[in-house]
Amino acid sequence: MHDHRLDRARAALRDQGVDALLVGPSADLRYLTGYHALPLERLTLLVVPAADEPILIVPELESARARGSGADQLAELRTFGELDDPVSLVVDHLGSQAASGRLAVQDRLWASFTLALQRAMPRADWVAGSTVMRSLRLIKTAEEVEALRAVGAAIDAVHARVPELLRPGRTEAAVGRDIAELILEDHDEVNFVIVASGPNGASPHHETGERELEPGDAVVVDIGGTRNGYCSDMTRNYAVVELPEGYQQLHRVLEEAQDMAVDAVRPDVPAEHIDRVARDHLTTAGLGEYFIHRTGHGIGVEEHEEPWIVAGNREPLQPGMAFSVEPGVYLPGRFGARIEDIVVVTTDGVERLNHRPRHAVVAG
Repeated sequence: MHDHRLDRARAALRDQGVDALLVGPSADLRYLTGYHALPLERLTLLVVPAADEPILIVPELESARARGSGADQLAELRTFGELDDPVSLVVDHLGSQAASGRLAVQDRLWASFTLALQRAMPRADWVAGSTVMRSLRLIKTAEEVEALRAVGAAIDAVHARVPELLRPGRTEAAVGRDIAELILEDHDEVNFVIVASGPNGASPHHETGERELEPGDAVVVDIGGTRNGYCSDMTRNYAVVELPEGYQQLHRVLEEAQDMAVDAVRPDVPAEHIDRVARDHLTTAGLGEYFIHRTGHGIGVEEHEEPWIVAGNREPLQPGMAFSVEPGVYLPGRFGARIEDIVVVTTDGVERLNHRPRHAVVAG
């Protein structure tokens, strides 16, 4: 799989007229090699020339981890000691391309490393790594879609058990710790856990804290992890003992908006159309001003990647694109609600990858 991805990366380099791709610790590095490198102050860099074999430059003390990942079977491993200059290894491997080539540097490489590379190769033409990587990661293969189905089912199973954790007197943090343990039963790692109760639910990225759950609290639970290299991300809404006043009608409108947006997904529809469908329905119901974020984001080896489901993104949807559909409503000082499913564009429509009921579940 990774051999094939590196071949596709080299083909993309040639298509884009780029001489080499430079990739540091990131989802891009995991995608191309399977190596989950630590983001250290010491340089780790995959160098993929368009017309030569790739090399992976790692600190000597990280060489065992790199070999353990199997990355040394895909790229020649070159190590450096504490007093060595790793940038010189890059320059040496690129040869003439270092002097006048067009080089793509991975979007999230630390600025200190990017600046050091640019100082060492001042006459090179620099472009963003997404110039090359975007086309590779945007459309999922059948194997990637299957991985997303599997991790979607795994997070469904976690949400099925959330109601047993929500009881008056328990803190958000205690619930969050229990959810994290459940995620690890069928994921390799926990990416995030948001448990936002009562007025905290009006903050979409609330940091789970010490607030105690109370009867009548609405609770937003947004959780995700990684399984076999692919991410889950799913949000459902709960209430402790009873629904708060005014919540049931709001949630019903939100369910309608999310269903309508999912139903609108199909090939060749602009990404922004999905956002518009959800937003227009909430606006008609008088809730538009409380929907304060985009409708969705792509997902794959990262929980947030392209495509962005937002106004202004006119890119047509294509089969194999995978993304969230997650409209939300947030009433300051009262509560919030968000419904999130991962979907994948099919040749004739859409497939949901999450299957838990979307109504608010009363627990406790």
